[in-house]
Amino acid sequence: MSSNAHERHLRERIRRRERSNTQWACPECDGSLETDGGETSCVVCGLIVDCYYFDHAAEPRSFSEDETSTERTGAPLTATRHDRGLSTEIGWDTDAKGNRLSVQKQRQLRRLRREHTRGRWRSKAERNLADGLGSIARLSGTLDLSYSLREQASSLFRTAQSEELLVGRSIEAIAAGCVYAVCRVNGITRTIEEVAESAQVDQSRVLNGYRTLNEALALPAPPQSPSAFVRKLASELDLPQEIVHEATTLAERAHTSGTSAGRHPAGFAATCLGVVADEYGHSVTQRSLADAAGVSALTVRNNREAVAALVEDTEWAA
Repeated sequence: MSSNAHERHLRERIRRRERSNTQWACPECDGSLETDGGETSCVVCGLIVDCYYFDHAAEPRSFSEDETSTERTGAPLTATRHDRGLSTEIGWDTDAKGNRLSVQKQRQLRRLRREHTRGRWRSKAERNLADGLGSIARLSGTLDLSYSLREQASSLFRTAQSEELLVGRSIEAIAAGCVYAVCRVNGITRTIEEVAESAQVDQSRVLNGYRTLNEALALPAPPQSPSAFVRKLASELDLPQEIVHEATTLAERAHTSGTSAGRHPAGFAATCLGVVADEYGHSVTQRSLADAAGVSALTVRNNREAVAALVEDTEWAA
């Protein structure tokens, strides 16, 4: 967009804003309008009539006492890339304006991409870092984790590499251990079985990677409460809300009293759901509970005695 066209566009926005500010009736319900924080809305129906826009073409201002540089530096740095996002990507068959390149130019770019790929990593450690961060990105997408959790897992993997925890261990196992550790620290209900199912290594190696990180880096991972898994398991088993509420209360009491200490949290939550479902006359098999929790039916059966004893010791009733 040229400068003249851009100025005309801004003037048109200002005229529309001025017309909306002079309009005191809502176009939908004829209610009164008010402007708050640069946003004009109706006080009756809440319709947003107009709002201020950001001018992305404006240059950043600088002051003499301000030490911040106003130069354009591109995207912010990120821990999810091995070079913190400073890498350069070579295009394919079109230029910056979308015009198709000639065959000779495409061959030249192909050769440049090949040499660029060869010189992308300066050392074996940097290549291992790129592989580990790629595994974390894949696992985070499969487990539907937020971008902030992916950044935390990437930073943890960098710390593990600097502490030489990758020596003699699988990169995929440490990456999966970082993802599981971040979930544990932030209280995200992801079991080790779910992480291992998305990883390209066995569950034992993922658990070994997490234990290595926990012992070497002293991660602030609190014990998992069974109550955090109740709603997820109940959703898979399609149980009514009253069973979910009572099972959550029972799981919280078990965690507070220490009854669930040393037991699989998801398996214990499944047992709480089974006990409460029996009290309500809702038939749920131990096999379905175990499959939803990712444990064996024996685990659910062994926890049943402890849950039944907790019910008898407290004044809980369905």
